[in-house]
Amino acid sequence: MKKVLSLFLAVLMLTGVLALVSCGSGGAVDLTVGAVYIGSQTEPAGYTYAHANGIKKAIEALKKEGYNVKLLVRDNVPEEDAAVTEAIDALAGQGCELIFGISFGYLNAFSSAAEKPEYKDIVFSHATGYLSNETNFNNYFGRIYQARYLSGIAAGLKAKANGVKGQDNKYHIGYVSAYGTEYAETCSGINAFTLGVQAILGDEALVHVKTINTWGDPQKEKQAAEALINTYGCVVIGQHCDSAQPQIAAQNAGVFGCGYNSDMTESAKDAHLVAPIWNWDVYYKLAMKTVITDRTAFMEDVGNYYGGLKEGFVDISPVSKNCTSDTQDKVDAVRELIISGEWDVFSNVKLSFDADGKVVRTESALVTNEGKTVISADNSSYYVLNDAGEPVAVEGGASAVDSIIKGSMNYFVAGIEVEND
Repeated sequence: MKKVLSLFLAVLMLTGVLALVSCGSGGAVDLTVGAVYIGSQTEPAGYTYAHANGIKKAIEALKKEGYNVKLLVRDNVPEEDAAVTEAIDALAGQGCELIFGISFGYLNAFSSAAEKPEYKDIVFSHATGYLSNETNFNNYFGRIYQARYLSGIAAGLKAKANGVKGQDNKYHIGYVSAYGTEYAETCSGINAFTLGVQAILGDEALVHVKTINTWGDPQKEKQAAEALINTYGCVVIGQHCDSAQPQIAAQNAGVFGCGYNSDMTESAKDAHLVAPIWNWDVYYKLAMKTVITDRTAFMEDVGNYYGGLKEGFVDISPVSKNCTSDTQDKVDAVRELIISGEWDVFSNVKLSFDADGKVVRTESALVTNEGKTVISADNSSYYVLNDAGEPVAVEGGASAVDSIIKGSMNYFVAGIEVEND
């Protein structure tokens, strides 16, 4: 008996399958959902935590509507096709009708799984990616750059209030990022944050980006933040990485920071300002309910999802006590412009604030940190950079903006300096 029990426990440890069951009305299961996480679902903050919490919130919301959803989780799955495929096969074998892949590096494994004839009735939904098909495979992401812009406003206001400038008479702000221009996701986020900072500080701002070449490594994240503070005297630390370590490093150094994915104020009570956050439950509820009510309409009704502030899919965490007194009002003013559709971050209109705190709009070209124009002053032309670093026009005018932000943005705007790890 002991041998059988030991073997059973060993199999559980090997597969890493964790089953979470949420019941609705107490009847039959309406949907069995699988989720593949890169981190642990028990993490107290960060990327995996935000997704896991979003799925749980969506299930609870569906429960109140009378739906019974069963959730099966595979966590700590590395970005290796064999490992991801093994996780998918295990979840499919347990009857999952909808499987979420919660990391960019799961892209190829999810794409391949969706094409298997035996999985044609399973919906595969991949976070942060760009591949899809017409029947059972979509991607989902959001306009997190909008929230990053708002966090940049908070960072700029705090830096200005702090009053510490470098010998070059500029305010120095740091940014720990998983990657740089290799991915449009990180690139657009860094740019949006910087433009938000510049709405407050203008040309007096200099954002130093340190890339760590991994989506998540707490030790590297901490070391990068410390290096930015010690090397450049950065007074605020932003981030695009998984853990709260950059915020903790900021607190230890007596400076401030903007986290990511979840509200990191609890981790750095005396340093954290705001964090761009995802309300993942908005998408997860939509996806689950659509599969329950009409599986065949999933790709038509949900498709490749790209929500923003307007949909409540992205936002910033509550303004903390560490922020300046005018942060909320200025953030709200810009948020209103974005939600109404009057303005968005990547356009030919830069924002600033007058002495009364009112938003001022100024038309101008968007220029890279190497002096290349990437959005024309009249908003008629959009560019990416070719291998030689020269601007190449993108077909489609304004309609091309989303595709650039999601897939091909490969430049940093003026006011950014980057240091690779």
